Amino acid sequence: MEAEKIKETVKKAAKELFRKYGYHKTSVNEIAKKARIAKATIYKYFESKEQVLDSILMDYLDQNLHEILNNKVSYASEEEHLKALVMKTSRLSFTACNEFIGWDFVRENANSQEFLKHLSDQLEALLLAAYLQLDNFKNNPARREGLAFLLKASKSIVFSFAFTSVSDSDVRKNFVSFQKEILPFLVKAAL
Repeated sequence: MEAEKIKETVKKAAKELFRKYGYHKTSVNEIAKKARIAKATIYKYFESKEQVLDSILMDYLDQNLHEILNNKVSYASEEEHLKALVMKTSRLSFTACNEFIGWDFVRENANSQEFLKHLSDQLEALLLAAYLQLDNFKNNPARREGLAFLLKASKSIVFSFAFTSVSDSDVRKNFVSFQKEILPFLVKAAL
């Protein structure tokens, strides 16, 4: 098997197991068994189970982010367009964590804060790079700084949902509150 095919096989097996049992309850041995490869082969391509998860999440976010950005929906204003993009990408990041990691692991694991910070920083960089491809931001340094502020602030708020939400109902309330009470001010400050 070529290297990329092996990596994809590992990620596919891990994704299925993470969705079914959660990240915390899935072992590298189980991933190897599901992928029908030796455990050592996984470590040849990924340093850790965390790196496998990180790769899965970045692939998922990158694919979905490009779909969001390439969706040619018309908005009444640039402000409305930016609010819609931030909400869509915020929901995307929350869903990715919910689907592949599980919030119980995030709340209970001692390493989860560091892992979420790393994931959060990667997501911010991915979003910033993708948004800077939009015409409104390409050649405008002031807009870039405002956009970086908006993404950092939004990202921090959305990731805080992991630690304050107990149920899906809480998550919905937090998103509604963020969308109505906080996001408009963040967008105004960014523009």
